[in-house]
Amino acid sequence: MIDVRSLTFGYETRTPIFETFDWKVERGDTWAVIGPSGSGKTSLLYLLAGLLDPSEGEVLIEDIPITRPRPRTGLILQEYGLLPWLTVEKNAALGLDVRNFYGPDGKHAPREHSQTETIRPWLERLGIASLARKYPTQISGGERQRTAICRTLALQPDILLMDEPFSSLDAIIREDLQSLTMELCREQGITLILVTHSIEEAAVIGKKILLLNRPPNSSPKIILNPGGGNVQFQFTSSYHEMYKTIRKELDEKTS
Repeated sequence: MIDVRSLTFGYETRTPIFETFDWKVERGDTWAVIGPSGSGKTSLLYLLAGLLDPSEGEVLIEDIPITRPRPRTGLILQEYGLLPWLTVEKNAALGLDVRNFYGPDGKHAPREHSQTETIRPWLERLGIASLARKYPTQISGGERQRTAICRTLALQPDILLMDEPFSSLDAIIREDLQSLTMELCREQGITLILVTHSIEEAAVIGKKILLLNRPPNSSPKIILNPGGGNVQFQFTSSYHEMYKTIRKELDEKTS
């Protein structure tokens, strides 16, 4: 589904972050991306989202080169991206409003979606329907993140990119949202790529784990994690072995 071919990317005056980098993601995969600060985790996410352009090489999704954001790629950031003057319901509907403004032209909005779509079922599915008329300052961090997830899933993405979406939440809320996100991705057949600094989160969420190194990254280091994708995995002995494996790999990359 996603094919990164001979990708080279970097910022001016710095060592390239990626250099002839190849990586493939299959439809329905669940990936966690982890690595030290400055290893290119967020840059990779933005390249996949079409918000950054490679210096060389290309990113293809469904065999189509990505030269701009595509309608069915969802991106959720740590800061939620909610507008403080809009209610929860209006924030959740913002993506649909923007898409419907342009109309279903096949570029800004896929033709298969109608303008009669409603946000209400998603508010209910994410447990925030009762908060519909409240503003972001009136709700908790976990509720704000649910609103951001609602806004993205209402657009029916086939790829969901998440940049440390749960890092500012307390442990219980974080675990609840991790579980909900994985459940929704399974239900909707969404390909999930989550960037994290947390070894624990990578081991719980990622069925496949991409470890990035200090630049330049030329070849991906991939760890297969069959038990990932389920928060209950953290209570097994296999989880602890996976944690140690990731820890060891990261220590080797940063030493």
